[in-house]
Amino acid sequence: MTNLDSIVALAKRRGFIYPGSEIYGGITGFWDYGPLGTELKNNIKKEWWKSMVQMREDVVGLDAAIIMNPRVWEASGHTKVFADPLVECKVCHKRFRADKDEILLSHEKTHKEKVSWTDPKQFNLLTEVYLGVTEPKEKAYLRGEITQGVFVNFRNVVDSTRIKIPFGIAQIGKAFRNEITPGNFTFRSREFEQMELEYFVKPGDDKWFDYWKKERMKWYESLGMAKDHLRLRDHEEHERAHYARFATDIEYNAPFGWSEFEGIHHRGDFDLGNHKLKYRDDIAGEEYTPWVIETSGGVDRAALFFLLEAYHEEPVRNASHSDAGGEKRVVLKLDPRLAPKKVAVFPLVSNKENITAKAQAVYAILKARYMTAWDARGNIGKRYLAQDEAGTPWCVTVDYTTLEDDTVTIRDRDTTKQDRVNISKLVAYIDEKLGSL
Repeated sequence: MTNLDSIVALAKRRGFIYPGSEIYGGITGFWDYGPLGTELKNNIKKEWWKSMVQMREDVVGLDAAIIMNPRVWEASGHTKVFADPLVECKVCHKRFRADKDEILLSHEKTHKEKVSWTDPKQFNLLTEVYLGVTEPKEKAYLRGEITQGVFVNFRNVVDSTRIKIPFGIAQIGKAFRNEITPGNFTFRSREFEQMELEYFVKPGDDKWFDYWKKERMKWYESLGMAKDHLRLRDHEEHERAHYARFATDIEYNAPFGWSEFEGIHHRGDFDLGNHKLKYRDDIAGEEYTPWVIETSGGVDRAALFFLLEAYHEEPVRNASHSDAGGEKRVVLKLDPRLAPKKVAVFPLVSNKENITAKAQAVYAILKARYMTAWDARGNIGKRYLAQDEAGTPWCVTVDYTTLEDDTVTIRDRDTTKQDRVNISKLVAYIDEKLGSL
C-alpha cells in the first residue's frame, strides 16, 4: 500500500497540491492546487460530467450560488442537526470530535500529564458569513453541501425544460464545513469540492438506489481503481444523516483505513417536502412529492485516491528493458483521461537550433489538441523520469533522425517502450491510444 507521506511529498514536488497560505504558516484544512493538480481535478470533473450528463438523456446540469437565503438551511434542517459533538482538552484547550476515540487517545499520548475533557457540546458545521456594508449585517452561510441549490431550483428546471420523471440534476461546486479535526492530507478539509447527482423518482420506485450504487462503482473502476481497493458499505440506522432513509458509502482502502469518498443516499421526500415542492404529471393526472436518490462524491477525495492508486515505485529500465543498475523511478500510472498532461515534447539536445525549432513545431501541433508539456532541460533520462512522476502517458523526442525523415520517438510511460512515428501520424497515434480507453 502506498505511504501517504510519499503522496504528500510528490504532490508538493511536482505541483499537484500545496498547503494553503504556506508562506504565512498555512491554515488548517485548506489546500491549494498547483498546475498539475488543477488539471487532474478538471479531468476528474470532466469525466464525471461526461458520464453523468453528456451521455445521458435523463440528466441536466446546474450551477447554483454558494450563498443562499438562510431560510434554505432552516428548511433543510442543517441549522439544527448539521452538527458534531465537540470536546475540549483541559490541558491545551484544543477541540476534537467526541465520537472519534482514536483521535482522542492519540491526543492524550501527546501530554505528559493526565488529560481530562470537557463535556461534549454540539458544534454546528455551517460556516457563517455576514453580508452588507452597514451594521447590523445580515447573517448567511457558506453552503455546507451543494445539494440544496438543486432542490430550491427544482421547479425552475421542470418549468424551463422538457424533462420528465425519472430525471436527474447534476452539479459540481465548492462546499464548506467548519470541520473540527481536518486531517489525512486533503481527505478532511474545510473547503472542498463536490460532484453530485440528485435523481428524482416516483415514490415507491426503489430500483434506482441499487442502480446508482452499481453505476458509481463501475465509473471508478473504469478509470483505474482496482476492484479490491473499493467496497460498498451500508450505513447502520444510527449513522445515517438526518435526511437519509438509506445510505451506502463507496470506500477506498487508503493508508489510513477504509475511507468514504462517495455516498449514495435515499433521501426520500425529505428535501422537496421540507421546501414544499411537488411534481405535476399532466399525462397521468397526478401530483406528488418525488423521492430523491443522491450520489455525492468528493472531487478532492477522488483526486487523492486516484493519486494513491496510481503511485508506483519500480526499477528504472534502459532501452532493452533490463534493470538499469537498481535505480528506482516513481511513476503515476494515471488513466490517460485523468493525466494532467497527455504528452510531453523534448528536443534531444537544447543547444542545436535546428532540433529545437523542429521540436517546437511538434509541440505547437500537439498543444493545439492536448495539454502538452515542454522540457528541454538536462539529460533525456531525467526528463523521462520527471514526466513519469507527473503521470504523463507519452513523451515525444525530436532527434537527429527527425531532421532526416520527419519521424520522432514516442515513449510509453508504463512500459517505457518506444515507437518511431512520423510527425504527420502523431496525433492519430495518440488519439487511437486515448480512444481505446
